[in-house]
Amino acid sequence: MMALIDTPNLADHDAFYEELLAAHKGLTEAESHALNAQLVLILANHIGDRKVLTEALALAKR
Repeated sequence: MMALIDTPNLADHDAFYEELLAAHKGLTEAESHALNAQLVLILANHIGDRKVLTEALALAKR
């Protein structure tokens, strides 16, 4: 069983943030929302642990 990592854990996080922003460039608001939803579902599938995902949802709502 995994535990949610809630401390910085991403190498070169600034570059990833730039890549994420670039992925949204030129999209409509609806397309941008769809991209975010698709990304969340892909990453949730990759994590695959419902407890971790529930913890992540609670953390995101704070």
